[in-house]
Amino acid sequence: MNAETIKQLIEQGLPGATARVEGADGVHFEATVVSEAFRGKLPLARHRLVYATLGERMGGEIHALALRTLTPEEAGA
Repeated sequence: MNAETIKQLIEQGLPGATARVEGADGVHFEATVVSEAFRGKLPLARHRLVYATLGERMGGEIHALALRTLTPEEAGA
């Protein structure tokens, strides 16, 4: 699993989202995801939306994913 694949999965699973994913070792990743879908949602609900795009890869191919989830307005602030 690589950062680019994770980015693609997140962006496909959350239409209109933009993701920046980094991870040098292939199992630990950090992602910043900006999506309108996050509006009005608490951080845990936002993270669940992102995890849903990755399915069973979480805890398997992806050992750890640190998330920063923002609405477009939060990202622009």
